[in-house]
Amino acid sequence: MATANTQFVKRIQNIMRQDSGINRDAQRIEQISWMLFLKVYDDREKVWELTNDDYESIIPAGMHWREWATDNKDGKALTGDELLDFVNNKLLPALKNITVTKDTPISKAIVKDAFIDANNYMKNGVLLRQVVNVIDEQDFTDPEDRHMFNDIYEGILKQLQSAGNSGEFYTPRALTDFIAETLKPKLGEKMADLACGTGGFLTSTLNLLKPQIKTVEDQKKYNEAVFGIEKKGQPYILAVTNLLLHDVDNPDIIHGNSLEKNITEYTEKEKFDIIMMNPPFGGAELDTIKKNFPTDLQSSETADLFMDLIMYRLKDNGRVGVILPEGFMFSTDGAKRNIKQKLFNDFNVHTIIRLPTTIFSPYTTVATNIIFFEKTHKTQKTWFYRLDMPDGYKHFSKTRPMKLEHFDPVREWWNNRHEIQDEDGNYKSKAYSLEEISKNDYDLDLCGFPTETEEILPPDELMVKYKSEREHLNAQIDKTLSTIKALLAED
Repeated sequence: MATANTQFVKRIQNIMRQDSGINRDAQRIEQISWMLFLKVYDDREKVWELTNDDYESIIPAGMHWREWATDNKDGKALTGDELLDFVNNKLLPALKNITVTKDTPISKAIVKDAFIDANNYMKNGVLLRQVVNVIDEQDFTDPEDRHMFNDIYEGILKQLQSAGNSGEFYTPRALTDFIAETLKPKLGEKMADLACGTGGFLTSTLNLLKPQIKTVEDQKKYNEAVFGIEKKGQPYILAVTNLLLHDVDNPDIIHGNSLEKNITEYTEKEKFDIIMMNPPFGGAELDTIKKNFPTDLQSSETADLFMDLIMYRLKDNGRVGVILPEGFMFSTDGAKRNIKQKLFNDFNVHTIIRLPTTIFSPYTTVATNIIFFEKTHKTQKTWFYRLDMPDGYKHFSKTRPMKLEHFDPVREWWNNRHEIQDEDGNYKSKAYSLEEISKNDYDLDLCGFPTETEEILPPDELMVKYKSEREHLNAQIDKTLSTIKALLAED
């Protein structure tokens, strides 16, 4: 099965590589994404038409996949310049200009959202016809083909991972699955990812909820279980497509920016039982965005603002698993320190998992961490656990990615927490009280990795690595200076 799925993506890529209009991976993936969406949506509409006699499509007549893409072998299938003219001047404009109102069901509104940023990069209509034919071979009303899409999707994500800036959309499936299984979502709860990318956390959640469905009411709860927001068009399309194939007929994913609303204005109805996220990190936000946050929590860094957002959009008794970069952990500058102080004093930060580097390789080698917390009570103590690189691995890579089984040491430790000390006396696992964390000025660089032999990295990765190390060093210097100033003040 996997071979066939790999072949599917390769066949399309081999055709597209011959087209002069597509000159980079990101364009190729974007092209595949909107075409796959249209095919999947058309197959879902066939199901909706069977179950609802009054069903009306939002897609204009003549624009459905089955009406222009399927080759009936009668010599009438569009190809060449005729197909290019149809796609560029009729299909895409028609889908971009669909009328959507506040009363339009999500299942229909997603079509317009999916195509707002969609482009046709192909310039050869014969090659475009060949790609259309390969996609049309899949029958997504068939359980086998729908199951196969999971592997097709994974294949596309692996391409995304190394497609320049597009890599930011990809969170390794081992990470999303581990966080989802740790937070144990239940039917009736609402889970959210406020920068959902291609929907990895959403589908990891749905995979755990699916076996819980026993009744028609359960199916309704399943259909409303997850919520996402994604700013960029191409990952948005993939996320929606994936949810459609997970039997979510109304994928509640907004094509927009989570940070554009004042966070103090969120009502109880806009809060969630569970939030799982890998916020974009390393990015900077404009002053207009920062003004949506309380002054003491304002930061230029995207990941910091998402932490603010999570705290404001979590229900009482809600729970969170969030991936954060090393810079958030050790920095004690104004905004980061204030965010951490609020986090530990308003929420129960019960566990922090220090992750091995290269999990996001080749996109970045910046070290990351998973912070688990709940909106129950003030933190009393926080357990830190360092997840070491598995035996036989020097680093993770595109060909040797992290697997779910690599979390087995954490799983074994999770329900039997105990201190673990290395031979050199450093802690691999240890609990710290809020008083200790507060005295440490909310520097969370605890149970860290031992210094390793310098590894020779490519220049771009080396720059990111040294930037992270410089931030760490600056934070330590600032901390030492603050201590000296305090001593001078006492004198």
